[in-house]
Amino acid sequence: MSTRLPARLPARLSAVAASVALLTAFALPAASASAGAGAPTVNLVTNPGFELPSPNLADWGSIPGWNCTGGPAEAAVTTTAAHSGTSALTVTPANADSTGECAQTVAVQPDTTYTASAWVRGNFVYLGATGTGRDVAPAWTETTSGGWQQLTTRFTTGRNAHSIRLYVHGWYEQGPFSVDDVRVNGPAPAPATAAGSIPTTDKVVFFTVDDGWTRTPEAERFIADHHLPITAFPLPMPAGTDPDFFRRVTSVPGSSIQDHSVSHSDLSKLPLEQQQVEICDARDAMTRLFGTAPVVFRPPYFAWNADTLQAAANCGIRTVLTADADFSWGASNIWHPGPLQPGDVILMHWTDTLATDLPRALAAADAAGLKPAGLIDYLH
Repeated sequence: MSTRLPARLPARLSAVAASVALLTAFALPAASASAGAGAPTVNLVTNPGFELPSPNLADWGSIPGWNCTGGPAEAAVTTTAAHSGTSALTVTPANADSTGECAQTVAVQPDTTYTASAWVRGNFVYLGATGTGRDVAPAWTETTSGGWQQLTTRFTTGRNAHSIRLYVHGWYEQGPFSVDDVRVNGPAPAPATAAGSIPTTDKVVFFTVDDGWTRTPEAERFIADHHLPITAFPLPMPAGTDPDFFRRVTSVPGSSIQDHSVSHSDLSKLPLEQQQVEICDARDAMTRLFGTAPVVFRPPYFAWNADTLQAAANCGIRTVLTADADFSWGASNIWHPGPLQPGDVILMHWTDTLATDLPRALAAADAAGLKPAGLIDYLH
């Protein structure tokens, strides 16, 4: 909600609450056939019970899966009086201008009905979704009288909706509130596609560069001088340390910055829920830093499983990409017979050898009659 209520006017709070209730009653869509009819119903929320640990290398005080406007100064996972399990989210707005909003992006299917719910505790707590294409008013409660109360709302996505923004927040000067057991129930997106190369008959290859810990002016200069389209897969921590570097090295048309997880862990050893935190939180970090949401995920160590493909899809990722050639750290490994072929994906890393790895990869592409191209331009 965008209009701020005057401070300390409980009567006006009640009037606004009644208006929202009336709007909700008329705005809820009727149950109807949808694109996801017959598909299994699952909970699409990342870290719905606030039980999952933060990945290594995550921002201090961040809530896995969630973006809270006030950061750790307002929002924290607490272990007292949870609705279920051992943890809940408690938000204490830091000043009179804050509602203490926490939100996350949830991947959905178009033309599909979803039910959102959350257990809340406090005064004037709201649950809603934006970006559905057919927005409805949020669910809310004037007070939970010290206990837990479930808020529920339903929405049907528009024909072009592939993600929604789920949010919970309190209200101005109404004190702290708690949230637990959040759900968006409905059919999951189809699993992402795994690929090691890009099907094409064009005489092109794709240069991809991972991690980001070592950034050299020599590599940056070679990329600029040769006008190379680069697909970068940095981790959030080095990307956040030097975002201007990554903007510069991906300034050639066709270049992009994609998702490589938060902690560079072997995701195949993690359950789906933790994989989803790794991928979604890295997606959110890249989006905040560079303004465009990733659509490609590079699994660390090329380690992935079926859960990785579903977790990636739940984060709005279309492709889980490995590679079929490695030119990192002085190597020249092509993992198929013969020279490089059209559509090959070449792996490199942001290291102190990249300035010599790039020309070696470029020479191998030239010898095969191939040229580097923008990866994102070839994904459909």
